[in-house]
Amino acid sequence: MKEAGRAECGGKALFEDLDFPSDDTSLVSDSSTPIAKLQGDITWLRPQEICQSPALFPDDINLGHAKQGLLGDCWFLCACTFLLKRKHLLNKVLPPDQPQWGDSRYRGSFQFSFWQQGHWTEVTIDDRLPCINSTLCFSRCHSPTAFWVALLEKAYAKLHGSYERLWAGQVSEALVDLTGGVAERWSLGESEEERRQEQDSDQVRRRRLDLDLLYPVKDECALSCSTHSSPGGASELGQYHALTVMEWLDVKTVSGSKVLLLRIRNPWGRCCWGGAWMGSGVGWKSVDPVSALDLQARVAEGEFWLDETKFLSQFDDVTVGYPINDEGHLKSIYTGNLLTHNHQLAGRWMKGHSAGGSRNSSSYGSNSKFWLKVCERGEVLVSLLQHRKWRNTEKSPLEEESNNTPHQHYQAIALHMWKVEKRRFNLNRMLNKPPCASTHCHAYEREVVLHGQLEPGYYLLIPSTYQPGAEARFLIRVFSSTSTSLSALKCPAPSLPLTTDGEWETSYFRGSWVEGKTAGGSRNFLSHWQNPCFPFTVCDESAVTSGVNVRITLHQSRPDTDLHPIAFHIYKYPEGESEQTLPRDDDPAASCVPHCYTQDVSLACCLPPGAYTIVPSTYQPDCSANFTLSLARRIHRKVVKSQERLGSAIQELPFCPPRLGPQLFLDLNRATV
Repeated sequence: MKEAGRAECGGKALFEDLDFPSDDTSLVSDSSTPIAKLQGDITWLRPQEICQSPALFPDDINLGHAKQGLLGDCWFLCACTFLLKRKHLLNKVLPPDQPQWGDSRYRGSFQFSFWQQGHWTEVTIDDRLPCINSTLCFSRCHSPTAFWVALLEKAYAKLHGSYERLWAGQVSEALVDLTGGVAERWSLGESEEERRQEQDSDQVRRRRLDLDLLYPVKDECALSCSTHSSPGGASELGQYHALTVMEWLDVKTVSGSKVLLLRIRNPWGRCCWGGAWMGSGVGWKSVDPVSALDLQARVAEGEFWLDETKFLSQFDDVTVGYPINDEGHLKSIYTGNLLTHNHQLAGRWMKGHSAGGSRNSSSYGSNSKFWLKVCERGEVLVSLLQHRKWRNTEKSPLEEESNNTPHQHYQAIALHMWKVEKRRFNLNRMLNKPPCASTHCHAYEREVVLHGQLEPGYYLLIPSTYQPGAEARFLIRVFSSTSTSLSALKCPAPSLPLTTDGEWETSYFRGSWVEGKTAGGSRNFLSHWQNPCFPFTVCDESAVTSGVNVRITLHQSRPDTDLHPIAFHIYKYPEGESEQTLPRDDDPAASCVPHCYTQDVSLACCLPPGAYTIVPSTYQPDCSANFTLSLARRIHRKVVKSQERLGSAIQELPFCPPRLGPQLFLDLNRATV
């Protein structure tokens, strides 16, 4: 982190964050939103320059709620409101006991933490805030002397790259970023898009709101509502605005019936709603006067009451955030059960490798797969969370597009699950059966969630994008009430599909690139011949005239977030030469190049009879990794003579040494296709 200081506060320098400077570069990224017009009009002031006695929080906590300014980040402020109601979650995001104004330890900086892709990320900022005419121009607290909201908003803007990047978003994303939990979005109505999707077997409507479901956690969960267009009773709201549901309860009327009322908070800090329950509206006449006075007294600035009927007609969807207890465990919004077990694994959809598309696609089976083991019957929640599309800039990696529509930031994703009786099974046959659970709809959401009561056993999880070849990184998370385990389904370098006639013999070898020993790098380096070598022979004359007779796949055993560029060459030993002599001066007989940042590279070729060796490599020397090599050879009249017969001894080696050291023979199978 860069920093500079200026003499202040008792002659001591105050922190100035040069990574997120107090100028227009922190304000806008591409000038695609209305705040671009503010460039040149913003001054950056510290809280003690704005008011006399600044503090993070006011004495009256109700005045600590967020009030939206000129920035369109109501979605973020709804999540901030939930934080204020849950101190243990707020302390995670804004660690307590940080030196404030008036403290001798104060140096003009604050630390925050945000949950990003499975981990908590620390963000440090200075406390210079954007102002117009010495007044905060973006979000602030209702109390003019409280600054936790303005500082948190600045830290979140730094995380995204600019304030402009916070213009428009989803409440669910902010809830997850601020809590590390899970949030679901439920529909209140039916959109034209959803009606069109009815004809698609892989698309169904989003879950509908049922407040009765939430009663076990009604006082603990986060609930917000949003409108996508101007409803009749809220014409001032305009399009795309999110509000917070502070509470909801059944109220008994004087006639003996019940009416469900919801107290709503508008981040704008004012009420822009009419109706029977506003002020002295006619609705209150149907309620006992004592109850009416009590409910009306709960309404703070920017809040109002709505009945369920009006609520359902005025809003388009709601976002439900799962409660998180003091120990950090999720609580189910369906049952109220604590989900005390959790796991997570990262993955990636890569074109040509693991981006197989939806179940409508013939390549669906190539998607990444995960094993979920359920040890005893219990409630299980599985989340598929994709990373936003990023681009490289001088400032920070950010989205490619500035228009905050989900189609531009995210792929359409879904998650399907099958119960598997045995861990060895026929994948094609399995995928032809209906899944035991799924998210159904491929949705342009950052996160989709699958929930259910699962019996003990093994389950196959397959996350997918709708379009084959669509690339993105993702995170699989599992929360459960009973013991579970999650693992990636790992196969030894998958063989390419054998589409020609005949019999094939496949061998698998395991090796390692070890820094300073067997990580020689590409042919551009003299150390190339230090790489492991895997000799084999081709003996069948007829194979030369019958097309492809050798298929090789190299698979590196590294996380898809930390891959090396890999490739391999096939060298032919000169006739009459000893196989102990590597053909260093000859060109390869075949190559799988260029080096690619992928887990698997493959080559299918036709080789004449002779002795060969495979030399796998990373592009740069001294890049350590384990790998698996599969070699499939076509057989016509007899089994190919090789150095790895069935009777060969199986040897466990940490890596395969150069030249003709022993190879690890993992498997041998013949398939007639």
